[in-house]
Amino acid sequence: MIHLHYADDALLVAEKPPGLLSVPGRTPENQDCVVTRLQALYPDALTVHRLDQVTSGLLLHARGKAMQAALSAQFEQRQVHKRYRAVLEGLLEEDAGEVNLPLIVDWPNRPKQQVDHERGKPALTRWRVLARDAVSGRTQVELEPITGRSHQLRLHMASLGHPIVGDVLYGATVADRVYLHACLLAFTHPVSGEPMTVASPQPW
Repeated sequence: MIHLHYADDALLVAEKPPGLLSVPGRTPENQDCVVTRLQALYPDALTVHRLDQVTSGLLLHARGKAMQAALSAQFEQRQVHKRYRAVLEGLLEEDAGEVNLPLIVDWPNRPKQQVDHERGKPALTRWRVLARDAVSGRTQVELEPITGRSHQLRLHMASLGHPIVGDVLYGATVADRVYLHACLLAFTHPVSGEPMTVASPQPW
């Protein structure tokens, strides 16, 4: 069962649990995912964007192809505002900043991504510190992806020398989960034209 934060005839905003795929995988045993679970209740539900399997939080789905096209256009034109919460290994010294590093898939190690200044696609992340815990040696941050590259937030934080807690793919030690959560989505309703903001509290 997938928790819904919002539902109407045009769209659905779902809460993705960590460990569940956003869309079906390539193999028969990887068909369980957010969109197939939603389609059991809303057969016209279609994917608009994705979250990594390890990431939890808000996922926007369209109801029907026309709504999918309208909402996808907002993502392509960077009219959708997204915020994430994460816990990083180590204590960040600065209170805020940005990472501007181009990314490309690391083919021999896919789905891992890598920084590539010659062939990579532009990727920009803004971050700010919410809290530091000197005892655990961790920093809570809010992340704003200006672009939407695969693994962008994960690799950009690792590039600072502070990988997201639990993100072993990018150098973190093993934890009970990857501490990355999509906590806010702001967009325009494709039918009414009204601004919409949906929030999901961090689960830790």
